[in-house]
Amino acid sequence: MVIIGGRYAVVTGASRGLGKELVIALAQRGVSSIMIGTNENVGIVCAEINARYGVRCVSLTANLCQKEEVMALAEKINSQYEIFMLINNAGMGGSRAFLEADADYIDRIIQLNARATALLMHELLPNLLKRERAYILNIGSMAAFTATGYKTVYPASKAFLKHFSYGMREEFKGTPVSISYASPGAMATNPEVTARIEKQGFLGRFTLKTTEKIAHKCIRQTLRGKKHIIINPLSYLFSAITPGCIKNAIMTKIVKREVVR
Repeated sequence: MVIIGGRYAVVTGASRGLGKELVIALAQRGVSSIMIGTNENVGIVCAEINARYGVRCVSLTANLCQKEEVMALAEKINSQYEIFMLINNAGMGGSRAFLEADADYIDRIIQLNARATALLMHELLPNLLKRERAYILNIGSMAAFTATGYKTVYPASKAFLKHFSYGMREEFKGTPVSISYASPGAMATNPEVTARIEKQGFLGRFTLKTTEKIAHKCIRQTLRGKKHIIINPLSYLFSAITPGCIKNAIMTKIVKREVVR
């Protein structure tokens, strides 16, 4: 069991889904988290986890699509807490025909999936570098490996995150900070997402994993310093060996089932 006395893990998107399960997986190891959410619900979840696991999680709210709020959040964390881990889990996706997606929807995906992650890493790394050993985990997606129609800019934002994570890992090699990138496939994060994935047919249902299992694997392999955490080897194998011209067409056809009525 890993116990980091007096030091926290920062987890974004922590009030539900994978983020909540990541906090629970850490709590089961005796680790307290700074739970970041968009509204007061994160405080309710935080209190429940503290009561159940005997940890000292704290909750903070911020709209990570707003640069000013990201910077204020980082400043507050740096001034009040010692941290040994940052998990950039908050993200946004969905399936829409590009011309039916409004500009704000497109912008939010880019700001949350790409800019917020880069800024938080930039601002919190000095805090992390003070530790004897520290970790960053960026939650990506198998979508990063396939250009898929009807996913708007989501696959591109996750491809950015993948390359950014790998580049940062190389830059900070030899420092106390280990940087990992996780590639979850289909996740049963909530009923809406699960229903959307099930519309994709057999392939979507076959690759569906629970957030609990994904969270435990992510934490375990992050603490081992793993570069790329592959959640579903079959999905990864499909992406790795299938030529782009084939897999792009296949995945677009599958995702189209979600949006075409």
